[in-house]
Amino acid sequence: MIRAALLCNEAELHQRDGRWMWRGDAVDIALLALGYKVGRQREALIDSLKQINQIPFESEHQFAATYHRDGQQTLVVVKGAPERILSMCYGAEVSQERQRCEQTAVSMAERGLRVIAVAQTHLADWVSEEDVPPRPENLQLIGFIGMIDPLRSDSKMAVQSCQDAGVKVIMITGDHRVTALAIARDLGLAMTEQQVATADDIQGKNSQQLAELVDKTRVFARVTPRQKLDIVNAARSLGHFVAVTGDGVNDAPALRAANIGVAMGKSGTDVAREAAELVISDDNFGSIVAGIEEGRVAYDNIRKVTYLLVSMGAAELLMVLLSVIVGLPIPLLPVQLLWLNLVTNGIQGVALAFEPGEGDSLKRKPREPAEPLFNRLMMERILIATLVVGIGGFAVFAIAIKNGWSEEAARNLLLLTMVLYENFHIGNCRSETKSAFALSPLRSPVLFFGTLGALLLHVVAMHVPLLQNVLSTEPVSIAMWGIVVGVAFLIIPSVEWHKWKRSFIYADSHA
Repeated sequence: MIRAALLCNEAELHQRDGRWMWRGDAVDIALLALGYKVGRQREALIDSLKQINQIPFESEHQFAATYHRDGQQTLVVVKGAPERILSMCYGAEVSQERQRCEQTAVSMAERGLRVIAVAQTHLADWVSEEDVPPRPENLQLIGFIGMIDPLRSDSKMAVQSCQDAGVKVIMITGDHRVTALAIARDLGLAMTEQQVATADDIQGKNSQQLAELVDKTRVFARVTPRQKLDIVNAARSLGHFVAVTGDGVNDAPALRAANIGVAMGKSGTDVAREAAELVISDDNFGSIVAGIEEGRVAYDNIRKVTYLLVSMGAAELLMVLLSVIVGLPIPLLPVQLLWLNLVTNGIQGVALAFEPGEGDSLKRKPREPAEPLFNRLMMERILIATLVVGIGGFAVFAIAIKNGWSEEAARNLLLLTMVLYENFHIGNCRSETKSAFALSPLRSPVLFFGTLGALLLHVVAMHVPLLQNVLSTEPVSIAMWGIVVGVAFLIIPSVEWHKWKRSFIYADSHA
């Protein structure tokens, strides 16, 4: 059996300079390794049994065959899926011996083993190297070889994390249905046979029927590359954002058809890596899950920074409009607006981009792929912050002018108020759902010291003569500090109220 497995083999395995080098399919490499362990090498066998022709393995016919010159005869060695090889051995005959062999293969598959059947026969005539080799038939079954690719210790946890995150995981494999189900059970991916489909279940279905099958199936076994492509297209037709992982040449069409193809960097073929948009260097499914989490954190931070910048910019515009409407001077000079947007607000915006995840990124359902950045929640929050900051800042400026303050002094007070608004508002921006008081300031040192630095920078600008001349700033009394701090703090309860209201509505709609 080992001799047959070495003869019918397309891989290479050699030891050079104390290191093992290999090329080819993982199953064939494992069989070559088995040969080394019992002291047999393919090269020595090929010297005595010269290979003169072959039928390479393809998923469609589920077997590989090699033809060797053996004296005056041709030795045909075949390996492949047990059900396919048994049909070549027994034809349509249903005998007790065949049933016993089938049961043996199934019992091995139930243990999560990938089962390879090995058979051979002799042809009376030689097969020419130029001729198309005849299809193997009337074979003699030698036996079954079982192998397993053990699950990584973190695979089950990674699959569970995907399920918690609302990411549907589907396993597509060329293995036997029973083997696939055994592995899927270990992963927590599927528990019943009804959740497993095979190539026969897919055959003949139209696009709508296939989409319905994909929607309820967790494992596809014994599928062809063409069917894998059809599964991906069916999932996309259901509106899913589809990511496909693969490492072989046959995976390339599905990798290219997916929204994002993910190839394995170590075991993957060059064709698979070229077809994919993303290559995982460690071949670890957990790395994909970590990438999903990092992607959600990055998207959340983009929304947070956008919310901060747009709401503050809109508030400044509102102050100008209100001042023009009531006939007041321009509330802030151009250089003061640049100071707010590029220096104090800019420092905090950059720091906010480094905000760590909130810890629930993989516990939330995925957003709709077509959902815009400025969704309803974002627009409501921007409107609230714009009104609170814009009206509050205008009120500070208008009251100061009404009480006889000069334009320069009123602008100085308003500029300080806007800086404080930004300092408080940054707390609102750290989470769309959690209270600003629930997040420790020290949880993000970059943001904490960035916000503190922005405030201190403006305090310096109020006391250093050079910056005073440029920005038209000056120190204010302790009493005025207290007033503007109180006014700026109003942005916190305003947004907190909206967070509470949104969470209440969400909980009520999902009760």
